[in-house]
Amino acid sequence: MLTNETYRHELKYQIDHADYLAIRQRLRPVMAPDEHVQKDGRYVIRSIYFDNFNDKVLREKINGVQKREKFRIRYYNDDLSFITLEKKIKYNSLCMKIDAVLSRQEYTALLQGDTGWMLAHPSGLVQELYCKMNSQQLRPRVLVSYVREPYVYAPGNVRVTFDSQIRSTLFHKGFLEDAIPDVEVADTPGDVVLEVKFDAFLPDIIQALLQTEEIRQQAYSKYGACRRFG
Repeated sequence: MLTNETYRHELKYQIDHADYLAIRQRLRPVMAPDEHVQKDGRYVIRSIYFDNFNDKVLREKINGVQKREKFRIRYYNDDLSFITLEKKIKYNSLCMKIDAVLSRQEYTALLQGDTGWMLAHPSGLVQELYCKMNSQQLRPRVLVSYVREPYVYAPGNVRVTFDSQIRSTLFHKGFLEDAIPDVEVADTPGDVVLEVKFDAFLPDIIQALLQTEEIRQQAYSKYGACRRFG
């Protein structure tokens, strides 16, 4: 059963640079920057997504499967002192994220194909990925990078993010090099992905500030966009 304690609403919009500037200007007096941002109010996210030889995760997204999941490894600002394994569960416009911290040694071993340690790991999520790497043949498939500008609003536990400079690796299988070849995936330079996450309700004031005539909610997937390139 879905509950507001476990699942959050997630709305996505692909907007141009002019709409980004307008919406951000309206939000700033009301919403606060996320506490983890750097001096410029942003941070860099890198996520390594898992899929199998049959592109199970990608196909479920394209086919609009009602409930689906995907695994990813995530780190921020190229700082490998804090790495997480995440499972994102999507149910229509509701989402839930489960995560576990990985050490750099575990991260390196996993990407090198050494998975024996995972079954005895204290995290059930790491054990689950191990089982699905064997039963579903999940493997690291693509590294997705982007710059995030996040804002928060306590009532409703609202989080609004602007994601830009979305980049994808090209037919790459290693992910451990210092410099990984990638390419920007935006259809139009300057495009931004606006994401709005909240618990049971979206406060009227935030909803009003987000209103722009030209934008429409859509099912945008960074993973899907980046897989166009391999």
